[in-house]
Amino acid sequence: MSWSLETLGRIHSCYQEKFAVPRQPGLAPSAFATLELLPPYNQAALVEGLETFSHLWISFIFHQNLEQGWKPKVRPPRLGGNKKVGVFASRSTFRPNGLGLSVVKLEGIDLTSGVKLYLSGIDLIDGTPVVDIKPYIPWVDSQPTALSAWAAEPPESLVVSFLPKAEQKLASHPQGSHLKQLIIEVLAQNPRPAYQKITTERIYGVKLADLNVQFCYLDTKHLEVVAVE
Repeated sequence: MSWSLETLGRIHSCYQEKFAVPRQPGLAPSAFATLELLPPYNQAALVEGLETFSHLWISFIFHQNLEQGWKPKVRPPRLGGNKKVGVFASRSTFRPNGLGLSVVKLEGIDLTSGVKLYLSGIDLIDGTPVVDIKPYIPWVDSQPTALSAWAAEPPESLVVSFLPKAEQKLASHPQGSHLKQLIIEVLAQNPRPAYQKITTERIYGVKLADLNVQFCYLDTKHLEVVAVE
């Protein structure tokens, strides 16, 4: 038996590519996006009452991974990128049905032209198709006694520093202070693929909002932003 899903809306995100997107929602609170609902779902009636909730569940499609298919076992980054577990014991983006689920903060709702939801703490790349929206209800959705085995604690954050020229470039940007905080939160999650060894010579690049951020690792616990374009 097969089913079809309707795309209810699209994400306009500060994340322009998959690389460096935090591996879970909420790890970069400053990450922002707009969820624009599409016709015929861009009616105010569909979101009436949603403003009374602080957080939402977003169901979406891993649209950039669908053509690559899936495998029954995957290598979670939290296990070093080498040990395999079953795909249903992971949050891998390569899944049989390509469905994702994120909890995000609702910052506001704009009804002036259709329906737009302003979100933060997101882990969704630009263009992500959204297939459902539900309110987050703390007393049922939060389970303090739940066990999570090898992902029991959040990953250790790295220390992020900036070369003076990168600091100066951000200072001249209209949203420089917010974007600097976003860069710190994103890079602190250690975006390097788990299977890659750290080398101080390698320069990484990531697109955040309208910026191209270049950085390198100083050691296993520190990285430095070398340029912002």
